[in-house]
Amino acid sequence: MLGLQELDKTKLMTVGGKGANLGELSRIEGIRVPDGFCVTTEAYKRIIDQSPEFNLLLGQLSLLEADDRQRIAEISVRIRKIIEAIAIPKDISEDITGFLSRLGEKDAYAVRSSATAEDLPTASFAGQQDTYLNIIGKEAILKHISKCWASLFTERAVTYRLQNGFDHRKVHLSVVVQKMVFPQAAGILFTADPLTSNRKVLSVDAGFGLGEALVSGLVNADIYKVCNGKVIDKKISVKKLAVYALKAGGTQVQETPPERQNSQVLTDEQILSLARIGRKIEEHFGHPQDIEWCLADDSFYIVQSRPITTLYPIPEAKTQENHVYVSVGHQQMMTDPMKPLGLSFFLLTTQAPMRKAGGRLFVDVTDNLASSDSRDILLEAMEHSDPLIKDALMTIIERGDFIKSSPADNKDQSSGNNKQDMPSSGSFAQSEYDPTIVSDLIKRSQASIAELKRNIRTISGSDLFDFILEDIPQLKKILFDSQSLAVIIAAMEASAWINETMLEWLGEKNAADTLSQSVPNNITSEMGLELLDVADVIRPYPEIIEYLQHITEDDFLEEIVKFDGGQATQDAIYAYLNKYGMRCVGEIDITKTRWSEKPTILVPMILSNIKNFEPNASKRKF
Repeated sequence: MLGLQELDKTKLMTVGGKGANLGELSRIEGIRVPDGFCVTTEAYKRIIDQSPEFNLLLGQLSLLEADDRQRIAEISVRIRKIIEAIAIPKDISEDITGFLSRLGEKDAYAVRSSATAEDLPTASFAGQQDTYLNIIGKEAILKHISKCWASLFTERAVTYRLQNGFDHRKVHLSVVVQKMVFPQAAGILFTADPLTSNRKVLSVDAGFGLGEALVSGLVNADIYKVCNGKVIDKKISVKKLAVYALKAGGTQVQETPPERQNSQVLTDEQILSLARIGRKIEEHFGHPQDIEWCLADDSFYIVQSRPITTLYPIPEAKTQENHVYVSVGHQQMMTDPMKPLGLSFFLLTTQAPMRKAGGRLFVDVTDNLASSDSRDILLEAMEHSDPLIKDALMTIIERGDFIKSSPADNKDQSSGNNKQDMPSSGSFAQSEYDPTIVSDLIKRSQASIAELKRNIRTISGSDLFDFILEDIPQLKKILFDSQSLAVIIAAMEASAWINETMLEWLGEKNAADTLSQSVPNNITSEMGLELLDVADVIRPYPEIIEYLQHITEDDFLEEIVKFDGGQATQDAIYAYLNKYGMRCVGEIDITKTRWSEKPTILVPMILSNIKNFEPNASKRKF
């Protein structure tokens, strides 16, 4: 047994998530936590070790899938009966009795489950194990401790663990026994709005009586929103029912008197007081919290706090000011998360102020939006690359209160400076006309790649990572070559001008996008056209087409030479892979599987080309 004051986050495996969090809460100055103790996971382990049948059934349970509901239900019922039938060892029972004597043996208690896989930053397990309220007397408390142990194997708890990949044998249960609070009101406090994910808005659910009625969905709750120390929204619900504790033990659903059904549960002063408590708890744990509270004798008691696991993570920022981030992946038409190695490599090569969140990269454009000049440049760029993001940025700008103007911008406005005197984005693309610029850049790039291939060929293992790190400064020099960037910007400006002018003059949309598909050295277009040529090589050989429709392994290119036309097919695909094999979908993540690593990725596209296009389609499309 351990008293709550003895617990902290280091005791997770001993007292479970709920117990560890309650221990942390009891250490925060000014936070009231009902007194109590934890029956540790060691007691649970001793109980289950007494039953060979339990371990046999647990082995059967581990073999099931989450959707095998009937078998899960059958085995779970048998396991719960076994656990509840095992007598609690005498030494454990005496320890429990000792704690009850010190706290008040005749008092009422809440007996609550606390699993080692519970209230974690990545999986809350909220409501998966059982809680029993207003339990009075030693025998009743011992009985409900056994019920809590057994509740680790309710059908919902077992299914949740299977769905989230938790091993049944590695999840153990502690039981929290806390003095009962008899509240006039109770509910839940979220220190970030669970609907909008706004970290600056706290959301309070409040109802009369015990909070279990809200958690179980039995009654509607008042909902209050707080931001910057002010109540900014209220939704007062009709509260026809409430759950109250009975003097003899247990709880009962009661009808709320008609005159109170539409009344506000908490006063505005109480709402703001609760919000301050929530911020203090959030600061202690370091991330947004889902907090269960009770109001008794005009004081707030906290009976649980767990991380909110449903919020999309946000990038770390050095200040508490508002920030605006633009997704790098969406700019690259890649919405999937990146693996850590891909994130690390990208961050080593970029010059932009990028941040990580949810396995994705974001550029902080807050400073760009704070200045009218850089704001115009950013919005103009978004107009051409991603109009939807531009619309979102305009919505934020038009709010007027989200982004602070930079001091220089305010000074310019007060002195009457005109932003039209500043250089536009087009001026960055101004360069002396030279028809050899592009071909020279291509030759330099090809020479650099050839040299890199020679140098990297004999390197492997950890030496390869050292080589890559040493090469990154050279890579950045190539990526951000001023002449190369000038060419790219000039092309973007020209395309934008053609699209806008052709739309105005001829009513034709996206003319430059169509024309650019047949511009020399448009690699994206060329690799699509050349895959049509690969389809033309295979087209005359129905036996190979049939074979490709059923392949699953990447050694198919070795097997394909056995067929008529197989050598020509192999040569065509290998030639394509030698040229474009390091491309793939979402290729800004270097961990993505490349076509050369898994050629089967190309097969559906080749077969689609054979089915949907006539011979020589690439020349006609070009």
